[in-house]
Amino acid sequence: VYKRQVSTQSTWDVQNQHSEGDPDMAPRVKSTREKKRKSEVRSVEATIHLHKHMHGTTFKRRAPKAVKKVRAFAQKMMGTKDIRMNPKLNKFLWSGGIKGVPFRARLRLDRKRNEDAENAKEKFYTVVSWIPTVSYKGLQDVQVEE
Repeated sequence: VYKRQVSTQSTWDVQNQHSEGDPDMAPRVKSTREKKRKSEVRSVEATIHLHKHMHGTTFKRRAPKAVKKVRAFAQKMMGTKDIRMNPKLNKFLWSGGIKGVPFRARLRLDRKRNEDAENAKEKFYTVVSWIPTVSYKGLQDVQVEE
């Protein structure tokens, strides 16, 4: 017979104990691999599923929300705060009007080094551009070699 252990901590405490910074825990140190990954120029082709983000959104807020979600997606994928969107991608997102956002979009994310590095807040910026595709079936995220 198995006995279930009862914890004195609530689930809220367990979920949020790391967010406040537990003094007993050592601070997390990023590995050299993580640092290297964020500090190099690279390009990725990825698909974003916009339809799931638009679910339950008011019609008049859909296209602006799609633009914000693409920015957030690029920021998460490339690790840069400075996101620059290609005008063709913006046209594609707005192609169905404010209500008719496309279900998916194939994106090319290019992380580039800021030329004016001494004046810039960020070392890198990301350019997000749209890749026209006939079908999204079987597409995976691909690192592009230049």
